[in-house]
Amino acid sequence: MNEFPVLDLTPDELLTTTRTVRKRLDLTRPVPLDLIKECLEVALQAPSGSNRQGWQWVVVTDPDLRSAVGKIYKEVTDEYLLSQGSAAKLFGDNPDRASVQQRVGTSVEWLGDHMGDVPVLLIPCIKAGKTLPAGNQAGLWGSLLPAVWSYALAARARGLGTAWTTLHLQREAEVAELLGIPEGVHQGALIPTAYFTGETFKPAAREPIDNILHVDRW
Repeated sequence: MNEFPVLDLTPDELLTTTRTVRKRLDLTRPVPLDLIKECLEVALQAPSGSNRQGWQWVVVTDPDLRSAVGKIYKEVTDEYLLSQGSAAKLFGDNPDRASVQQRVGTSVEWLGDHMGDVPVLLIPCIKAGKTLPAGNQAGLWGSLLPAVWSYALAARARGLGTAWTTLHLQREAEVAELLGIPEGVHQGALIPTAYFTGETFKPAAREPIDNILHVDRW
């Protein structure tokens, strides 16, 4: 039985309103560790290759450690926002999408400034040996990332907001040393988690299905 209340959402509502939350993360309200564990219990039902379940989960709540991770994240975020790949600079020739991307860029900047203040930082990891396999790694990451998304869905259902980011992986080794993550265990994301402010989330605008669907052949 769930220890924490679960929102009354249909499966489709849950799937279409689990959004990336940055500016609406509540930095002042503590998140119980037992609530994070309950979300992870849901996540552990996700599939993994050959049922290996090679995932590991680092939950960072210590203020000093969060601050140290946040400092690294801030530095890589600043570099990212100056790059041509920055979300704020994408689709500059499309007025409709450009305005959305600029808002995303502002939101990314805010999270970069405040990552260390978020009550819980979750880093999902997977055991894969000292070096990652060459070539297509879909099997490896496919054994971790579905569980990460399940965590985000479980968090949303329990009134928590999350953001999925991988910017810190540019300095993965530093974060691993900081948190004592052993060699051969690879980080897959950084998921800041907090209660959210406001009340509503809605589906986001997406490309029409016919623009991206290929039936039988490309």
